[in-house]
Amino acid sequence: MAMTIAEVSERFGLSQDTLRYYERIGLIPPVNRNKSGIRAYTEEDVKWVDFIKCMRQSAGLPVEALIEYVTLFQQGDDTLETRKELLMEQRGRLAAKIEDMTGTLLRLDDKIVRYEQTIVRKERTLRTPAD
Repeated sequence: MAMTIAEVSERFGLSQDTLRYYERIGLIPPVNRNKSGIRAYTEEDVKWVDFIKCMRQSAGLPVEALIEYVTLFQQGDDTLETRKELLMEQRGRLAAKIEDMTGTLLRLDDKIVRYEQTIVRKERTLRTPAD
């Protein structure tokens, strides 16, 4: 059963304008329309929206790389190896980014621990013998 743009928008928390934009710039393949000209998202279309949302918002992959991937996909099986290479390249970039972020997270954790230790020491010195 086909979904309307409003239903897809609600399901993924993306505005209808964003969905139209994704289609216009080639981030998702063109969505078929019903007899009234209204977009009718198939399950395959919905999978594309889910994939792109994940790759953009969760992984932070560049729009250009994703457009290239969708374009290659539409060209068929002759592009399988190229698509795989593109995904592997993006995976490597994401892994490096995660490594950098993990280092930053550890650094923040260390800072927070030092602040907690300082606060505990300060609280001890502020206590009066009557406490």
